Amino acid sequence: MTADPGSHRLESKEERVDRNLMELLNELRVALPGVQVLFAFLLVVPFNQRFSSTTAFQRGTYIATLLLTTAASVCLIAPSVHHRLLFRLQQKEHIVLTANRLSLVGLTLLSLAMTGVVLFLTDFLIGGTPAVLVTLGVAVLFAVVWYLVPLRHLIRARRA
Repeated sequence: MTADPGSHRLESKEERVDRNLMELLNELRVALPGVQVLFAFLLVVPFNQRFSSTTAFQRGTYIATLLLTTAASVCLIAPSVHHRLLFRLQQKEHIVLTANRLSLVGLTLLSLAMTGVVLFLTDFLIGGTPAVLVTLGVAVLFAVVWYLVPLRHLIRARRA
């Protein structure tokens, strides 16, 4: 066994791929309940009596958020489906690489959906400029915490 390039671990390629798959699946176990709760919330919203009083903008935001949540669910659940369909073909590395991409896309869609639901609710509850400011704050929070912080670290690590 030798260390993989860029890794300090002494593990075979197969062991690395196995570990990467398990880590990815564990990470998805954290994200999936969030997207499922959001999706359930969005499925119930139109049946609320007050939904009929929403504006065209709010209904458009709702539809966009529902579609983003659906797409996030598809991408975040897809790695499990890929694994079930392909696991006997000795394609685990392909599964891990594809699942990683799908997870990143799914998490990005989830961040957009969560931002969309904040816009929908804040526009419905308080409207106007405060709703836009709160939504922008949420969008910036996602951008910084989910993307800029780790990407900054990645860039520094690659330079070192």
